Amino acid sequence: MKPKSEAELAELVRESSKPFEIIGTATKRAIGYSVHGTCLDLSGFNTVHAYEPEELILEVGAGALLTDIQKRLHKCHQYFAFEPPDYSALLGGAHSGTIGGMVACNLSGPRRLKAGALRDHILGVRGVSGRGENFKAGARVVKNVTGYDVPKLMAGSYGTLAALTSVIIKVLPKPETEETLFIAGLSDTEAVQAMSLAMQSSCEVSCAAHVPGQGTFLRLEGIAPSVAYRRDKLFQLVGERGEVIDKGSATFWRDIANVTPLQACKGDDIWKISVPPSDAPQVMAKLACDKHSYFDWAGGLIWLAVPQGTDGAVIRAALISGHATLLRSAKREAQHIFQPQPAALAALNSRVKQSFDPQHHFNPGRMERGH
Repeated sequence: MKPKSEAELAELVRESSKPFEIIGTATKRAIGYSVHGTCLDLSGFNTVHAYEPEELILEVGAGALLTDIQKRLHKCHQYFAFEPPDYSALLGGAHSGTIGGMVACNLSGPRRLKAGALRDHILGVRGVSGRGENFKAGARVVKNVTGYDVPKLMAGSYGTLAALTSVIIKVLPKPETEETLFIAGLSDTEAVQAMSLAMQSSCEVSCAAHVPGQGTFLRLEGIAPSVAYRRDKLFQLVGERGEVIDKGSATFWRDIANVTPLQACKGDDIWKISVPPSDAPQVMAKLACDKHSYFDWAGGLIWLAVPQGTDGAVIRAALISGHATLLRSAKREAQHIFQPQPAALAALNSRVKQSFDPQHHFNPGRMERGH
């Protein structure tokens, strides 16, 4: 089903007694568990309702292609500061998908350290609830809210709460220049220490990553004189002799965001693991399985490739705290894809779901095996 208006979408939901699988271009269908339901295609909601470069505000249909919107922002020297990744090569998609898919999965790249996650940039949403009711929440201004912050709830809900038709997102000016400092030869522990020192400094490092066997990388952005000053100061701070990447800096960080370092691991399971940065070296030391990995977010995000079928309990048992998500697997239905939740949090999620979609119309089972 492909509704052409919000009114038609609401009527479809009200009249249906069967569940829906919500898609835009289906590029993220492989994330989470399979959904069995009528396909609800929202790609027709692709209009740019308002773009105000001077106000740094974009209101766009959830079905708009991310690449098209990024090209439009680029013409005004603006961007999504949370740096949404493109998992198409990793998941076998044709392109990076839609704005709605980006919001539903709360996708954020290496710049999340400085800029925050996607949910920190979303200001408003429009859509249809599981009751078949049109709703809107938020506005084109930043303001305090009471009760549910509905736009933030939609970010990371994987389409289980509502069928979004449009979103309002804050955009920012692109940095004038960027450079990446490259330091070779650091162990996992030394790299995390260096990245932590850099992030806590006044050098305003926007991204920090470590690729074992390749090196440790620190990104600086801003006007050229400021970047040069901070670069020299950063080299003194970390006490290492390194190199500067300038022309290839943007390409490198795009590869880090898109999980390119692990794309050669054909057939392997890919895990996305969030931990306190100081825990990252210890977590990797505990995992005795054959693996390939790298650190993003200064060690707070571990990307891990392990042989297909590796028990997720082994991965999660290595965590001191944090959570692990199975992003890609040929046998995903046999695993706990998402971190099992404590009882209190699971109960809260259930109440939120009941508020928006009491009949479980939308993406049933996407986040919970057997539901």
